[in-house]
Amino acid sequence: MNIFHIVGARPNFMKVAPVLSALQGRPNVAQTLIHTGQHYDVNMSDVFFQQLGIPAPDVNLAVGSGSHAQQTAEIMVRLEPVIAERRPDIVLVYGDVNSTVATVLVCAKLGVRVAHVEAGLRSFDRTMPEEINRLVTDQLADLLFTPSVDGDANLRREGIPPGKIFFVGNVMIDSLVRLLPAARKTSAADLTDRYALVTLHRPANVDDSVRLKGILESLLEVSKDLTVVFPAHPRTRKRIDDFGLNAEQLRLLDPCPYIDFLGLQTRATVVITDSGGIQEETTYLGVPCLTVRENTERPVTVTMGTNVLVGRDPEKLRRELARILAGHAKKGTIPPLWDGHAGERIADILAKSPREPHFNPPAAD
Repeated sequence: MNIFHIVGARPNFMKVAPVLSALQGRPNVAQTLIHTGQHYDVNMSDVFFQQLGIPAPDVNLAVGSGSHAQQTAEIMVRLEPVIAERRPDIVLVYGDVNSTVATVLVCAKLGVRVAHVEAGLRSFDRTMPEEINRLVTDQLADLLFTPSVDGDANLRREGIPPGKIFFVGNVMIDSLVRLLPAARKTSAADLTDRYALVTLHRPANVDDSVRLKGILESLLEVSKDLTVVFPAHPRTRKRIDDFGLNAEQLRLLDPCPYIDFLGLQTRATVVITDSGGIQEETTYLGVPCLTVRENTERPVTVTMGTNVLVGRDPEKLRRELARILAGHAKKGTIPPLWDGHAGERIADILAKSPREPHFNPPAAD
């Protein structure tokens, strides 16, 4: 079986590593790793490959940045000849980034099967580009691997045949479990005993000067009670500079390699974020998480985990922080199958999956 893995952005890397590893050495399995280049600098890409033990990509499409339309279109243009020439038996896509939806569109038109890792997640907010990517990908994919039971329910409600849906657990937690011992050894000697760890990158939060100013003002209030450590995504730092906003009392850092950031999470008093994956990681670690979004595609982190949605309400953010600092943080539990073995379950299903013959789609007019 010839299996292609398509990755492009930092969240994909933590998800592909366990699946690559689980398939390694399986009889009659050949793997090809394609990096679209959606995240392309050293801090956002190369160092993650090194720390996660991911081999160098067999193909790098090097698409770089651009608008959603430009980036998605460029991935499709560069990927199509690779898929058409090499004809994989199945292509695995990960998460909800532009690389994911671009790949499933190419493969659907070429008659190549696709498996979606992290299928079925829904925020029910179509103003989020990622939500559009999820909806399109899950409608076109042939195998759907879900990380939590709400994903199964969402897919069934959308008319996906049950035979395509497989609840396998969370592959991101596989990477976390494997690298947690190394993360706990990372140094944080220059940090105080209590600190808030912050990440912000979503356009709704960082591209609106009023919204970003409000968040930063709330973080400056937080900094009166504990250090605020803020590894700033390049997009976020540029917006702070462009808008001339005050972040002097915050400890701004460059983006951290995965193990280093995981180490920061393990010791944080609270994590303030708009990232989906960090909501999951803090739930597994039992670290309080405040999400500055009105919704989440990972509701299990709220219903079972340590996550609290504070939305756009600075007062709610301050109130929830006060609860945490007073020792009344929300207690959570680890969701089912978040056990470090999701990659192995995916590999087992792929090994049993019949190799359906390719069809030759009609030529374009």
